[in-house]
Amino acid sequence: MIGIGGVGMSALAQALLDAGETVTGADRLLDSRRFTPVLSTLAAQGVALFPQDAPAVDAETSRVVVSSAVEDDNPGLVLARKFSVPVTHRATALAGLLSSKKLLAVAGTCGKSTVTAMAGHILAGDGFDPLVVNGAAVPGWDCGGTRVGSVRKGSGEWAVAEVDESDKSLMAFSPAAAVITNAAADHFGLDETRKLFDAFRAKTSGPIVDSRAETLYTQPSTEGWSGSFSMAGRRWTVPVPGLHNIANAASAVSAALAIGADPEAAQAALATFPGVERRLQRVGVRGGAAVIDDYAHNPDKLAAMWKTLAAAFPGGIAVAWRPHGYSPLRKTLDALAETFLREVRRQDVLILMDVYDAGGTADRSISADDLARRIAGCAGRVLRARDAAEAHDMLAAAGDAGAAALVTAGARDPALPETAKRLCDRSNS
Repeated sequence: MIGIGGVGMSALAQALLDAGETVTGADRLLDSRRFTPVLSTLAAQGVALFPQDAPAVDAETSRVVVSSAVEDDNPGLVLARKFSVPVTHRATALAGLLSSKKLLAVAGTCGKSTVTAMAGHILAGDGFDPLVVNGAAVPGWDCGGTRVGSVRKGSGEWAVAEVDESDKSLMAFSPAAAVITNAAADHFGLDETRKLFDAFRAKTSGPIVDSRAETLYTQPSTEGWSGSFSMAGRRWTVPVPGLHNIANAASAVSAALAIGADPEAAQAALATFPGVERRLQRVGVRGGAAVIDDYAHNPDKLAAMWKTLAAAFPGGIAVAWRPHGYSPLRKTLDALAETFLREVRRQDVLILMDVYDAGGTADRSISADDLARRIAGCAGRVLRARDAAEAHDMLAAAGDAGAAALVTAGARDPALPETAKRLCDRSNS
């Protein structure tokens, strides 16, 4: 597996291990001998890991699995061609792995990791024992750090999986049931995104919960770090914050009920949902400030995150945000500027970090400075940080100055959750 340390690839690696496959992997991080917790967990399960520039692809390799981020001149692909080893896309490999199960596939521009986790948790609570392959880890699924926490091992007839629109690989799946959370301009324009989800609908053989086309719930209410809503003649408790998580929960519940979950069992299970790592995850505290880590990386997700935290912490928040790539920043530059200008309050601090550079042949003609110039009129303070170390120091200073919450936000960069952990007082993390 090339790029085995990535979110989707590491989840697939864990699912393949559970199925009895022998897995090896290469990753760019290992070129500098950097082992993330995920890579260390895979290694502890017997996965042989190699630098990206020295992968272990040879004539004995049965197949090479890649994500859309792997470029054609990658050393592993060069060796695969040399030894005539079949190359499979990650989504195709996952679809094959899940082909013996009834699949509930969760798609959408925003919220799909949370909905996947919620649906898996609800079905588990009702005795379905689903296999779940997610784009984010769920507390408890790592079995004490011995597994990759984005996979729930299950032997039931149903599987739940997050499927990705960013590279159109969701079309590799033919699910028995599906959720479409929403559609927004992100990796593609809005019209193209809608057409993609409509094509995905056509590949689904059973019930579809499409939040774009129907109102699933009524009477949403948030208070503190939880919420509730009414649906199917019941009042449902959502133990995670924000109106967006009420929408996520309604989608998950609707899908679970559509495939046969018992309403009473589903209601009880949702009330015990433990949340998702890097989705408004409360990591600990620093002094009097909460330390929170979130995956928000596009305008809609950032707006939902900021609204939720602003309601929970009216005194002010400090957010260190890192754009997760040059192309996404270029495509969403105007929308990002509008989001920050609208959401950042006078009492808030926004720390813009440099664009996360994953290597390859990306067009690097844009930078975080371009966004900083567009939001110069922001109500709150806007600071620039070159790297995680500078962002850490700026967040710490904001906490000392009275910020009620210190937040790391963004996708892909493993330094973001690491920074959140370093910020915490050890006795309270």
